Amino acid sequence: MSEKSSSVATTKDLKRVLGLKELFFTAIGQIIGGGIMSLTGVAIARSGHSVPIAFILSAIIVVLITIPRIILCGTIRMRGGEYTMIGLLAGEKFAGVFVWLHIAQNIAIAMYALSFADYFLALFTGLDRKLIAIVILTLFYLLNLLGIDKMAKAQNWIVGIMCASLAAFCAFGITKVDFSAFAPSVIFEHGGVSGMLSAAVLLIYATSGASAMMNLSAEAKDPVRDLPKAMLTSTFVVAVLYAFMGIVASGVLPIDQVANQSLALVANEVLPRPLYVFFVVGGCMFALISTLNSQFAWATKPIMQACVDGWLPEKLGVVNNKYKTPHILLTILYVIALACILFNLDLDIIATVTVIINQLMYLMVNINIVRLPKLLPAQWEKSKFKVSNGVLRTLSVAAVVMNLVNIWLVAHDYSWWVYAANIGCFALAYIYAVVCMKAGKVHMEISYEDQ
Repeated sequence: MSEKSSSVATTKDLKRVLGLKELFFTAIGQIIGGGIMSLTGVAIARSGHSVPIAFILSAIIVVLITIPRIILCGTIRMRGGEYTMIGLLAGEKFAGVFVWLHIAQNIAIAMYALSFADYFLALFTGLDRKLIAIVILTLFYLLNLLGIDKMAKAQNWIVGIMCASLAAFCAFGITKVDFSAFAPSVIFEHGGVSGMLSAAVLLIYATSGASAMMNLSAEAKDPVRDLPKAMLTSTFVVAVLYAFMGIVASGVLPIDQVANQSLALVANEVLPRPLYVFFVVGGCMFALISTLNSQFAWATKPIMQACVDGWLPEKLGVVNNKYKTPHILLTILYVIALACILFNLDLDIIATVTVIINQLMYLMVNINIVRLPKLLPAQWEKSKFKVSNGVLRTLSVAAVVMNLVNIWLVAHDYSWWVYAANIGCFALAYIYAVVCMKAGKVHMEISYEDQ
């Protein structure tokens, strides 16, 4: 592939082939991951039969948190995605900090591969966990090397099968639900309203993810029109699907039996054996590979723009001339994930090291969205999301409040070393950004376009 690579890295050379359908299905695949399988039981333990309401409320919270990103996506094409957003609203230094946080957090690719292997071994025992994880990781790495259009076509099929399996769970399970438990007079008996609210905040992790689609802005046909639609509709469609799943998960068996249990327990109760296997494969396993596939697709784009701007060597971001994919960056992400799998690195600890900082970075975005009319006056005048300054401030405040709730959820149970690690990680990334800027290595181009 190297002989076909261009000599200059640029996000302008990426294929602009993703329409609304591709962005929608990619967003669905990004949202529906391991979270729904593992968190539903925990949410039921907190809220009981009100868990369907908690799912809908969590989607509303997610939308409120992501309003600034939706507004930005509906105003300009951001070729560097989240990197461009941070640079525009928070400044160049924080764009440099974001690069390293982004790379560190995408170690989650390895977690998806390993989780897939765990589900695979539940059906097919006696195989090697690492080998299965490496095979599935390699498969989707190669798929993404072949182009964003190939990735999107595969994602459409994966998400279609996944949704079919989850729909089967709902269709068969709904006939066995005791609907008397959802009567207004008794629905809040377990956990009360406070339990439902607690579950809704927890389920943010299961309903979020659509905003990552902004990292595909450079490859979208019409991102200003399609990205906001894809982000909003996918979030609410998934929330409605989750609500039906919540009715089945909490309404078939007694609460004390399903609390803190995986969905597989109820699936085994309501589905015939062939459909149960289909649920485990098409639901649980495909949920993980859909997220793995989409994350390979969008994770490289902010890093690619960072290479253009000088935060990293420009040659790392070169684009293959035939497939228009950043093959070196994809390979780097693949090798990092491969090393994590081979050497049994504790991925939970690594992922935790930057999680608080990442939330604070987005808090800065939610605060600074009020500056958009001054930063981009011409683009703001043409934006479909143009509102008065008062409304924009209100939306910013709502996003900040929900963001702070999310930060509290993320941070309140952590030990002191997590805070120390986050502070240390931020300090190192900030020092690197300052050194790069003082050395004259960084020359950030305008990586957004009018639409």
